[in-house]
Amino acid sequence: MRPEVTTAHVTDACLRAGVEVRAVSVRSVAPGGRVFGRVLPARHAGSVDVFLEAFESAEPGDVLVVDNGARLDHACVGDLVVLEAAAAGVSGVLVWGLHRDTADITAIGLPVFSLGAIPTGPLVPEVRPSDALESAQVGPWTVTRDDVVFADDDGALFLPADRAEELAELAFGIRETERAQADRIRSGVTLRSQVRFDAYLAAREANPSLSFREHLRTVGGAIEE
Repeated sequence: MRPEVTTAHVTDACLRAGVEVRAVSVRSVAPGGRVFGRVLPARHAGSVDVFLEAFESAEPGDVLVVDNGARLDHACVGDLVVLEAAAAGVSGVLVWGLHRDTADITAIGLPVFSLGAIPTGPLVPEVRPSDALESAQVGPWTVTRDDVVFADDDGALFLPADRAEELAELAFGIRETERAQADRIRSGVTLRSQVRFDAYLAAREANPSLSFREHLRTVGGAIEE
């Protein structure tokens, strides 16, 4: 993923390309975290063995995506798992649940995203599903090795791997349009004038069903997609 592009840009690219937006709100353990790579799924069941097994088949640049059912009663990933992920060539970790060992994880430097932190580790072992390494449920989305994940300070976004390059290029174009608009605002040209907002209001008066997004497409504005 281009370094200039954010998850917000790629989300807008998905809208423009007709690709389902699969986004979740997670936080980077260290501010400024950013990761992009193929999904390496693992469903947690009270023990780290599932992560160690996932690392056996990891390829450089993969992102470990941990499904812990968004549980908030314990952490399922700590510093040892993150260190092992780095040793396996994994480029980052996304936890649909909580982490612990925040200071140590920050010192390791591998990007880690989660729903937050708690000092408690897994409380009891659980029955591990037979397909624990085949997919992960993250929010409403089921993700597999056919997906890539892109995460930054705004959250995480899952994309079909076979469309990631196309979406990255489209996102870069949206980013360039937005940067140009921002520069013009700073120079004194309001966003309202740039997007011909007066014309939109007049057109909406004649056609109440006209959406602002439709108008933006006619004037080349990015903003909403």
